[in-house]
Amino acid sequence: MEEEKEVQSKDFIIGALIGGLVGALVALLCAPKSGKDLRGDLNQGASQVKERAEDWKGIAYDKSSEWKERAVDSTTQLSRNISQKTTELTQTVQNKLRNNKQQDTTELVEEVK
Repeated sequence: MEEEKEVQSKDFIIGALIGGLVGALVALLCAPKSGKDLRGDLNQGASQVKERAEDWKGIAYDKSSEWKERAVDSTTQLSRNISQKTTELTQTVQNKLRNNKQQDTTELVEEVK
């Protein structure tokens, strides 16, 4: 559920960035400016986009590190739980087998008498 919200947020942000870029490009191309001014604005816009992309890259890296830690922690805990339950089950089975052998031996002794 939480992952789905994060994916939706990510998709929204990517869509907003793309929409903003397309809108800025259309505004620049439709605005009455000289070629020199237009090139300057395009370079400035490209620089801003590059800075934003670097920011988002950092955020994505941090989030992926968090998800990795969560996955490792969950896997470790699951492994411990499985190991503990396996040990408990093994002990239970061994105890049942011992009890059954003792009962069988007792019944055989009584039959022989």
